[in-house]
Amino acid sequence: EMICSETVEEREAALNKILPEQQGDFEKLYEALEGNPVTIRFLDPPLHEFVPTTEEDIKKLADSQGKTVEQIKTIIDSLHEFNPMMGHRGCRLAVTYPEIAKMQTRAVIRAAINVKKAHSDWNVCPEIMIPLVGDAKELKYVKKVVVETADAEIAAADVDLKYEVGTMIEITT
Repeated sequence: EMICSETVEEREAALNKILPEQQGDFEKLYEALEGNPVTIRFLDPPLHEFVPTTEEDIKKLADSQGKTVEQIKTIIDSLHEFNPMMGHRGCRLAVTYPEIAKMQTRAVIRAAINVKKAHSDWNVCPEIMIPLVGDAKELKYVKKVVVETADAEIAAADVDLKYEVGTMIEITT
């Protein structure tokens, strides 16, 4: 749903469905690591890897979004790229759709807050990795989105939580 959304509102509604699942997954990671560092890499693969491929699944998605099968197929076709390694993925996806990075940040931070409350003796410190950065401007923009969202979540929960935001510079030659 999120990938085939055409407006920010549609995308945010779909992301709100994903948020609890991601948060739950991150809570399990923090629990398993018992306060040891964990780096969470934000959405990395190209979007075409997540879309339906069978006629039946395409029809289900079209029906659930009130679109025609042809509209969904057009969206799916538009996602395929000549060079997906350097295409619309990783941090570039977050530049185009900052709501994705916001949702992932909320999930990471809310999970950390919950686990820290349950285990006050653990040093839960999320490490957020912004993937596939090829330009400093990309990192600066996405990091601002992440920091603003994380700081707002921490302030709303009225807790003391430290976190880190970084990247792995990845460019093909």
